Amino acid sequence: MPSNYSLPDVLERIYENQEALQAAIMELTLLVEEQGAQEVGGNVRGALWTIGENAGHIKQGLARLKKLDIG
Repeated sequence: MPSNYSLPDVLERIYENQEALQAAIMELTLLVEEQGAQEVGGNVRGALWTIGENAGHIKQGLARLKKLDIG
């Protein structure tokens, strides 16, 4: 069984934190947009889009590391 502090486990937790932060930022973006700051909302959505695009690559890399059992 891999260690709880193996490289894949640590990277998985960082990825999960990224996902949680992305969700929290989106909630704040919705609130800001409701208050009329559409430009700010658009800027944040652009940044969140980049995070989302990179998420797939990160997930694939994690899967490869786990398959190799690197720890």
